[in-house]
Amino acid sequence: MELVRAHAFVSGRVQGVFFRASTEAKADQIGEITGWVRNLPDGRVEVVAEGPRERVRRLVDWLWQGPPPAQVRDVEVSWQQATGEFSGFGMKY
Repeated sequence: MELVRAHAFVSGRVQGVFFRASTEAKADQIGEITGWVRNLPDGRVEVVAEGPRERVRRLVDWLWQGPPPAQVRDVEVSWQQATGEFSGFGMKY
């Protein structure tokens, strides 16, 4: 099983709409994903997710939708090798 890391920046109406909490819940629902999600000062949300390629891909696909109040305009993703540095997935402040 190939492990990957996705480093994503989500833009649009993505702060103040429970995007971080929803991303954490989605990662937990998909399973086997570690990393974090945080708000950026410029209004974007940053996500770092590691795990099996298919599972991380499902989370990245979900980022294009987000929770119901969100209005995602763009998701910039860079794919990298997983480092294995995370023990779970959570919000970063």
